[in-house]
Amino acid sequence: MFPRPPPRSCDTFVALPPAAAGGRVVFGKNSDRPADEVQEVVHFPAAAHSPGAALECTYIKIEQVEKTHAVVLSRPSWLWGAEMGANEHGVCIGNEAVWGREEICDDEALLGMDLVRLGLERADTAEKALTVIVDLLEKYGQGGNCMESHMVFTYHNSFLIADRKEAWVLETSGKYWAAEKVEGGVRNISNQLSITTKIDREHPELKEYAKSKGWWDGEKEFDFAATYSYVNTARMTTSRGRYCEGYKLLNKHKGSITSEIMMEILRDKESGINMEGGFMTTGSMVSVLPQQPNLPCIHFFTGTPDPARSVFKPFIFVPNITQLLKTRSPTFGHDDPVKKQPRFQNKPDRRHELYKKHESAAVVMETIEGQGKEMLKEIQELEKQKISEMESILQNGCLDINQVVNLFSQCVEEELKIYS
Repeated sequence: MFPRPPPRSCDTFVALPPAAAGGRVVFGKNSDRPADEVQEVVHFPAAAHSPGAALECTYIKIEQVEKTHAVVLSRPSWLWGAEMGANEHGVCIGNEAVWGREEICDDEALLGMDLVRLGLERADTAEKALTVIVDLLEKYGQGGNCMESHMVFTYHNSFLIADRKEAWVLETSGKYWAAEKVEGGVRNISNQLSITTKIDREHPELKEYAKSKGWWDGEKEFDFAATYSYVNTARMTTSRGRYCEGYKLLNKHKGSITSEIMMEILRDKESGINMEGGFMTTGSMVSVLPQQPNLPCIHFFTGTPDPARSVFKPFIFVPNITQLLKTRSPTFGHDDPVKKQPRFQNKPDRRHELYKKHESAAVVMETIEGQGKEMLKEIQELEKQKISEMESILQNGCLDINQVVNLFSQCVEEELKIYS
């Protein structure tokens, strides 16, 4: 079997002290998806559920748990899960498509994006989220079309999971998996397996299965990426490619990585991290997770394509958050083509209000030089102002709950005003 062509989508990053500034963990992700796919930013409060309740994910139903945590998600608007997000306990997760030697199952199961949301809803630390994901992977499997299209696009998944103290990389191949703990410095994942010989947790049959397939002789040191994929792990951080370019950008700023630096990395077009074309960056996220538990975690989302001309808008978990109506796509209930069999026979208009206005503004920024430059300058100033306000909260520890309930929604209104 020949390896598939190298995939082109998504990058997730984390910087921990001392690589990140100010004793904070900084997380970031670009979600690279089909250019016409709408990404929405949505909030779901914590909830209690009846014992034995069922939960409908994108394609399958699974058992619900008794309590789910509050989450904020950036997700393709046609599915249940998420490309990236955070929960009220400061856990952040982003996932990537990966391919390898193991055959990919086209049968409908849990999407990697479903596993992102399930990890966030069910765990209050990064490692617990990892456990949730691998337990669900074992029980229900991963699979199903990952695009809103009758053309089938399937993959295995890798995840970068962070909290205030540490991060974990979890990489899968079918039901088999390996995990690496990240306790300091920087780490990134892209569309390839990247865990080599430092394996801190693993599927109990990971090595035996590799031996049974003839991928590993049981003699030499076990290298997960080299064994389960076609990656030359010796050249992983030196060859051209987004994984390597992301690694270089993180290391270039090591010791001084802030939310602004992470946004700058996500906006980098030369490296391919800010992707353009048929697959492009359709949504971006940056989170700041202070190690001091009395300080709030701050999560920035664009909710629009191309971070170079989008605003990273702040979100903080507090009770009674104002609904994020203008970054939420319309819903179609049982008439949604995703829910009908056969699936994906047509595509409804899923654009939310911010997406529509940003779409028109992007044309202005591209084609009308003076007006476009002025508009870009205004959204950059809005973002700088919000970052400064968030830094003040982190420095002073003062949080006005009455203002924070509207924080994200108010910033969306200010952005819409610029586009109008």
